Amino acid sequence: MPSQRTQEWMRTSLRTPGILIFGMVMAPCGWILNLTATVAPNWRTLNALPSSPPDEFIQQGIWEICRATTVQTRADCTLQDTEYFGSQVIEVAQGLMVASLVVTLIGLAVAIPGVRCWKDRPNWLLAGLGGILIFLSGVMTIIPIAWYTHILNEVPTVFPTIDVRVGYCIILGYIGGIFEILGGFVMFIGICRCCGGKNRGEKRVEQVTGARFDSRRQPARRVEVPSLDRARSEASSVPYSRDSLDEDVSFPRAKSPAARSANTSYGGRPYEADL
Repeated sequence: MPSQRTQEWMRTSLRTPGILIFGMVMAPCGWILNLTATVAPNWRTLNALPSSPPDEFIQQGIWEICRATTVQTRADCTLQDTEYFGSQVIEVAQGLMVASLVVTLIGLAVAIPGVRCWKDRPNWLLAGLGGILIFLSGVMTIIPIAWYTHILNEVPTVFPTIDVRVGYCIILGYIGGIFEILGGFVMFIGICRCCGGKNRGEKRVEQVTGARFDSRRQPARRVEVPSLDRARSEASSVPYSRDSLDEDVSFPRAKSPAARSANTSYGGRPYEADL
C-alpha cells in the first residue's frame, strides 16, 4: 500500500505569529510583577498592635519585616523574627520565587531565537521549549502565593496578631504567575499545528495554489457604463435653438463679399503682355 504523501504547508504572511507575540509580551510583564512580589516586604500586614499607636502597623515579606506608620513615609526594616522566617512556607516561598525568576529568564533566552521574525519560518521547537519553561515559572510562582494565602492567619510570629490583612505582594504574585502561565501555554501551542494551521499562520499548499488558479480562470467582470448621449427633447426649456437662429432673423445681415474671379484684368493702363 503506497504511503500517503506528506502535506506541505505554506506561511501566508512573514509577520510573527500572534501566539508568539502574545507569549513574548506576557512573560516579561509577569516577570516584573513576580520580581516586585519577591523583594517587597508586604506579603501580609499586621494592624491594631497592642501597646502601639493606632496608626502603626507591621509589614511582613519573605526576606524582611518592616514597621511603618500611616504618617511617616519611611519604614524601619531592621526587625527580626526567627519564628516567622523559620516556618516552612517562608523557606519554600524563598526558593520557589527565586527559581521562578531565573527560569523565566532562561525561557525567554530560549524562545527569542525561535521567535525571530526576520526568518521565513519561526523555529517552533525552540519557541515551544521556551513556552514550557515560562509556563513552569508561572506555576512555581502560584504555589507559594496560594499556600501563603491559605494559611495567612496561621503563619507563626512573635508579634501579636489581631488584624491580619493580605499585602499587595500576594496580588502582584497572582497576576504575574497567571501572565506567565498563559503566555507559556500559548507559545507551547505552536509546537503542534492545530485549527487548520491558523495558530501558525499557515495554509496547505493545495489551498493556496488552488485559490490562485481559480482566480486566474475567472473571466473579467463586465461593467455597464451608462451612455452620455441623450435624445433632444421636443419640449425644451430653451426658447430657441440653433436652427431657428439660422432661419428666422429679424434684422438685415451684412452681405458677404463676392468672390474674385481669377481672370479679372487690371483696370489701369494695359501692358504689352495683355495685348
